[in-house]
Amino acid sequence: MKKLKRLVLLIFIGIVAEGSQAQNNQLLLQNDSVMQQEELEQMDSLLHKWYIQQPNDDNNLVVNIEDDSIDGSGTPDSFYIKRLQSINSLIDLPYNQIIRNFIKAYTEKKRDKVEVMLGLTNYYFPLFEEILDQYQLPQELRFLPVIESALNPRAISRAGATGLWQFMYGTGRRYNLTINSFIDERRDPIASTHAACRFLKDLYTIYGDWTLVIAAYNCGPGNVNKAIRRSGGKKNYWDIYYYLPRETRGYVPAFIAANYTYHFYKDHNLEPKPITFPPITDTIMVNDMLHLKQIAEVLDFPIEMLRDLNPQYKMDIIPAKGRSHTLRLPNELVGPFLDREKEIYAYKDSIFFNQNILISPNKFTASYQYEIPAGSIRYVYRVKNGDVLGSIAERYNVSIRQIKEWNNLHRNLIRIGQKLVIYVPERTAARMGIAHDKKS
Repeated sequence: MKKLKRLVLLIFIGIVAEGSQAQNNQLLLQNDSVMQQEELEQMDSLLHKWYIQQPNDDNNLVVNIEDDSIDGSGTPDSFYIKRLQSINSLIDLPYNQIIRNFIKAYTEKKRDKVEVMLGLTNYYFPLFEEILDQYQLPQELRFLPVIESALNPRAISRAGATGLWQFMYGTGRRYNLTINSFIDERRDPIASTHAACRFLKDLYTIYGDWTLVIAAYNCGPGNVNKAIRRSGGKKNYWDIYYYLPRETRGYVPAFIAANYTYHFYKDHNLEPKPITFPPITDTIMVNDMLHLKQIAEVLDFPIEMLRDLNPQYKMDIIPAKGRSHTLRLPNELVGPFLDREKEIYAYKDSIFFNQNILISPNKFTASYQYEIPAGSIRYVYRVKNGDVLGSIAERYNVSIRQIKEWNNLHRNLIRIGQKLVIYVPERTAARMGIAHDKKS
C-alpha cells in the first residue's frame, strides 16, 4: 500500500492537535521538513493512478505541486487547535507544524483537488458509515479509504494493494474476499468495507489504541511491533514515530487532516464538486450469467456507470453459476430491470455466452484430423515381424498416407506389437471376414 497511500495521505494532511500535546509534537517533528517535501513530490504519482469518472473527464488533479512553497505565516496555531478540539472524535486528533502546512496547502493552494475528494464522500461515506456502525467501530475510520485510495475502487498500488481499502491479495483472502478471473471483491465497496472492519477490529484487539491501529493498517502490525520494540516498549504513536517506516509517519497526520478538512471545508470556501454517481442505488441478486452490456443495451443506460457502480466485475461479467452475486443499479433502474429481466438475460446471450464456440485445433493437431471413408469398418491391426506400412496398406486396400493419418504417424517406422487403426473398405472387410472393431 506504500506509493498509493503516500500520495493521498498528502492530499488531506492538516494541522490538528490537542493543546496539551502541541508543543511536544512540534519539537518531535520539527526536523521533518525534508520528509514533508518528499511526500508532496509523491502526490502527482498517486493522483495520476487515481481514476474516477468526472463530467469533464479531467483526471489531472495535481500540477507542479512539488514547486509549491507553503507560507507558514498567517493563521495562528490556536485557530486550528481550537477547531480540532471542537470535533467530536473518539480518535485523538493531535497537532503539529507539518499538519498545519498541509492544511494550508489543501485549503488554499490545492482547492480543486480537495473539492473533488469532498464530492466523492457524498457517495461513499454513507456506505462506510452504515457498515462501521454494524461493527461498532468509530465513524472517523471512514477517512481511511480517503488516504488509502483517494476513494478510487480501481486503485492498484505498485505492491498490488487493490481497491478502496487497499487490500493485498493475501489479506483479502484471509478476510474472505473473493478474488478470481471474473471478480475482485477488493474493488467492491460493500464487501471490502466489511473485510476492512473485521481487520480493524482484529488490530484493535492487539493494540487497544486507534492511532496505532491506523498505523498498523498502513504498514502492517509487524512494522508497528518492531517500532514498539525499538522504542523500548513505548506504545504511544508519537513516541514510536521515528521508528516507523517513513511513509507511515505521514499516514496518521493525513488521517487527522482529512478529518479537519471534511468538517471545516465550508469555512475555507471549498465546495464539493458534483459527481456522476446516482444519489440512490439498490442491489439485485443475479442467479445466472449476465453481462453488463446486456443491461446497458436493453435498458439504454451508460455502460460506464454500470462499471462504476459494480467495479468488482473485472470482465463486465457477473459469473452467477452456482452462486448468486449482487448487481448495484440506480434506484430508478431497478423496476425496469425486474420488468424486463427475461429479455435482458436473453439479449445477445449467444454472443456473450456462446458455449459452442471452440478454438479450431487444425493448426496444432492437424495430424489427428482425418476423414473416415463412408461404409468402412474400423479394424485394429497388430504389427507382426516383417511388416512394413506399404505391405499393410496393400493388404487392406488403403494408402500409406491414410494409415499414417489415422494413427498420427510422422514417419514410416513401425515396431512389432504396435497397434494400428485401419478403416478397411466394406468389400475388402467382407472378403477378409473382418467385423466391426475386430482386432488382429
